Amino acid sequence: MPHPCGVLVFAASVGNHEPQLAPFILKVMRLAFLAPIRFLWNATRGHRLAPWRSEYMRWRVETYSGMKAETLTSRDVLGFLWSSRWEFLSYLGWIARMEREVQKRA
Repeated sequence: MPHPCGVLVFAASVGNHEPQLAPFILKVMRLAFLAPIRFLWNATRGHRLAPWRSEYMRWRVETYSGMKAETLTSRDVLGFLWSSRWEFLSYLGWIARMEREVQKRA
């Protein structure tokens, strides 16, 4: 039966061992790793293959950079993400911390 968090660590290949449940720390690391991907997935809903068309992403870029959302092109959005990648990664880290707080309180 799978573990609720879905994380399994396989025992050594010696003998006939069943999969063992991963320690709690792997669950936490998994959630922290997936938070940015989950954010991008949600933020680009409806425009996953062309995230620069997402109204939410355009609004975020406009709010942060001052560029007009109506005139943004893929080059503008990707260029902005690249030039401010460290701030964006910091933002994604903040999102992961907020999700962990929500999980603690739930």
